[in-house]
This record gives sequence, structure tokens and C-alpha cells, in this order.
Amino acid sequence: MNSWLPNGSRNCWHRLPRLPGWQTCSTLWPKLWPGFSASRRPIWLFFDIQLADGLSFDIFERCAVPCPVIFTTAYDHYAVKAFKVNSVDYLLKPLNADDLRAALDRFAQRRPAVVPDLPQALLRAIAQATGPSYKSRYLVRSGAQLLAVPTADVLYFFHEHKVVWLKRRDGKKYAVDFTLEELETQLDPAVFFRLNRRYIAAFEAIGPVTVYSNQRLRVTLPDPPDAEPVLVSRERASAFREWLEGGRS
Repeated sequence: MNSWLPNGSRNCWHRLPRLPGWQTCSTLWPKLWPGFSASRRPIWLFFDIQLADGLSFDIFERCAVPCPVIFTTAYDHYAVKAFKVNSVDYLLKPLNADDLRAALDRFAQRRPAVVPDLPQALLRAIAQATGPSYKSRYLVRSGAQLLAVPTADVLYFFHEHKVVWLKRRDGKKYAVDFTLEELETQLDPAVFFRLNRRYIAAFEAIGPVTVYSNQRLRVTLPDPPDAEPVLVSRERASAFREWLEGGRS
């Protein structure tokens, strides 16, 4: 299956594993496309609209592209022009695995004889390379100043007196304008775990863990806000153990 991925963004396609029958080029001069197409004979293409050396639309102005194309770009203002050429779909970055799957399904309807199981491997790779993005910093107030605290510097978040605080690795704490429930959706679950109704802690902050009464777990955190033990319920204990071992959160 000879499929080409001419692209202008090394942050996406270059993170994909090598797949049989797939080839990637980060720069493809439009004037060289006729000879390139004749020698490679691709059956379908992923075109990043903005290539390193111009727009991929220049290729269509120079010659016919005989195979279907899926366009990807960070901008929506090329959509109308994309569908005037041999386009199967127009995907906005960051790429979404569900949108890509739908595009591949449309391609399969056009060319059912040439679509084996390979697209599923691509979908899995895309899901890994363009997976969910998480909040990288939090804007907090320190007196009259605003500070951007990198998420990597946060040991844990905790709820106290109707306020949610973040605890920085230097021991300082700052109020944040999010609930713990909102924070759960913003934080990487491989790094942070919701211990209970009061705490979300980073793996780095987890100290000794001991078995507590009623099959609960007691977690040691650095410089906790009070003397109340930090407990993981027995319902969450199994998931917490799995998270500590590097499994799901």
C-alpha cells in the first residue's frame, strides 16, 4: 500500500512509528510532484496544506493528482479550496482519532479494494501522537503579582475552607480558580491522582503509603496543610495501587 504523507509539521507525523507501505516527506516541492507521483504511484495521500516550501494546492495547479487526498491544517479558511480538488476530508489540527477514522471510512468507500487493516495501525499511532493535551501551567495571584506556575512544579492540589490551593515544590501555596473536579480533567492522569475529596496529588509527592483501617490506604504528603490523615478509600485503593505501578488512573 503506497501512501504518502507530505507534511509541514514535524511535531505530528514525525512522531508516528514506521508503518509498512507508508512513507513521509516533510518537504515536497510542487514543481517536482509530477515526476514524484509517476515514480511512486501513491493510491492516497495525506496533505498538510502548509508545506515547508509552499502550499500543497500548488501541486494541483501544476498537474492532476489521480488519488484521493485527506488534508490536514491548523486553519479552517482553506476548507472551500480543499473540496474543489480531489479531497476526501479536511481535518483541523490537533488531529482527532475519531475524525481521522471517519475520513478513512470515506476513503474506504471510494477505494474498498485497497484498504487493508493498516489504517487501524495508523489510527492507534495518531491517537498516541496527538493524544489529549493537559494544562501545562496555572496562573495564580501572589499579592499584587500574577505568577504562572508550571504544572510540573505542583506537588498537589487540596481543598481547604472552600478554596482550592496548589502546593508548589518549594512549599508555597496558591489559590486556584478551579474545583478539584475541573482540575481532574486538566491534569495528566499518568502524573496526578485524585486521592479523595480533598486532594489531587502528583506521583512525585507521594511518600510512604501504609495500610489503614477498613482497607483504606494512608498516604504521606510533604508538608500537609493540617494533621488530618490523607486517606484513599477502599473503593479507590485498587485503582491507586495500579496507578502507583504505572497503570491506569
